[in-house]
Amino acid sequence: MKFGVVVFPGSNCDRDMIEALQNDLQQEVIQLWHKDKDISSFTTDDCIVLPGGFSYGDYLRCGAIARFSPMMQSVIEFANRGGKVLGVCNGFQILCESGLLPGVLLRNSHQQFVCKNIYIKEGASEGNAKYTSTPLRIPVAHGEGRYFANDTTLEELEMHRQIIYRYCDEKGNVNAGANPNGAIHNIAGICNKQRNVFGMMPHPERACSSLLGNEDGRSVFNHLFGIN
Repeated sequence: MKFGVVVFPGSNCDRDMIEALQNDLQQEVIQLWHKDKDISSFTTDDCIVLPGGFSYGDYLRCGAIARFSPMMQSVIEFANRGGKVLGVCNGFQILCESGLLPGVLLRNSHQQFVCKNIYIKEGASEGNAKYTSTPLRIPVAHGEGRYFANDTTLEELEMHRQIIYRYCDEKGNVNAGANPNGAIHNIAGICNKQRNVFGMMPHPERACSSLLGNEDGRSVFNHLFGIN
């Protein structure tokens, strides 16, 4: 499996993602510049990653300008053909702005930037023993990470099991106290109905190295792409 990491002006987690994928997870990685369009070397078995940061300075809205970059036009076409796409933090915001994922990321409910370790669990695990999962300790760093969608969209997300991660406490309890930004239904990450486009606010790439004292992020990449 090959990964392409898109770099926008203002990206600041692209190197973290490349380091985690290439050195910690031993995957082939290609850096993609936002002004380029050619991703013909990628097949639908590969994955394009939109990293965290502040693409185009987060002007207008987070991810609103990046959505119109030349590379994103190719990424949208790639996703619509069934190619895998992962957006982390600002990348999640870009996916929502582009229409590849439903909903929107709003300003944190406490109106402050949050940067700390939190816990998440697989969203589908609730009420289904098949998906019982251990809470994962993953860092977050965002000011606009509060996921929101209307009632109809939320019902569809629940019905089609598109909530891939929810915020929880260290024991796996999903509650308001474990929610770092006020996201509705404690949603930390979602996917599309076809299950080839994934977005999440926490940063799994920052938790893949023993040198950092946390390798829980490996479980995220294993869950989504079968690599660890």
